Amino acid sequence: MANQSGNRANFISPKIDKMMLGLADAFAFVKRFFIEVWIPPYEFKEVIRQCYKIGYNSLPLISLTGFIVGIVFTNQSRPSLSEFGATSWLPALISIAIVRAMGPLVTALIAAGKVGSSIGAEIGSMKVTEQIDAMEVSATNPFKFLVVTRVLATTFMIPILVMYTDFVALMGAFLSVTSIENVSFTTYFVQVFDSISFLDIFSSILKSLVFGFTIGIVGCYKGYNSSKGTEGVGKAANASVVLAMFLIFIEELLALQIVNFIRLS
Repeated sequence: MANQSGNRANFISPKIDKMMLGLADAFAFVKRFFIEVWIPPYEFKEVIRQCYKIGYNSLPLISLTGFIVGIVFTNQSRPSLSEFGATSWLPALISIAIVRAMGPLVTALIAAGKVGSSIGAEIGSMKVTEQIDAMEVSATNPFKFLVVTRVLATTFMIPILVMYTDFVALMGAFLSVTSIENVSFTTYFVQVFDSISFLDIFSSILKSLVFGFTIGIVGCYKGYNSSKGTEGVGKAANASVVLAMFLIFIEELLALQIVNFIRLS
């Protein structure tokens, strides 16, 4: 008789099998979200509360970061343009860089660190303390109340925060430009809006929606599937930030290729 082992045979290798099972679990999690989001009851109050928590509480950090980004990018770009006598193109360069890439990317990375870790830690602590199990016993759908509401809130609020960051960064850049070039407010913003197109704004908002969804779904997935114990909560928060940032860079790269293809076609 063949010698039977109690351990399951690996399909490829232990690490690859674990990775594939994790991908399948994540796909099922995302699939469940798109199913649950259309099924009543709809937790509108919780969505609004999460929107306020994610959006309003992030304003101070987003404002400071956006303002600094505008000033730093302007001061870094001015010497290069001055070598070619093209400092008059500085407002156009700033607007293109901020609206197309820096605004959405900086906002998403900050939100991934602040919001993503918060969601992962909050849901992870509820998982560890068995509050999610208690919600199921009390006939409350924990997935809809905890996951769907937070993912919708991040998806809605990140684009709004991106537009706000763009404005703050452009204002910071204006202060830097006008302190040396003595450019008027009207002249500056005329050059800013003349250099960006509808495709730039549309792609920025669309990217922000994807970034927001990524931050929310990653934080919820890591928290919802955290291991038992307080150590699992810390791992869930850390993994939420790292994975969300990694996916945001990948999505930024893909979006850039798609937008450039549309622009050149």
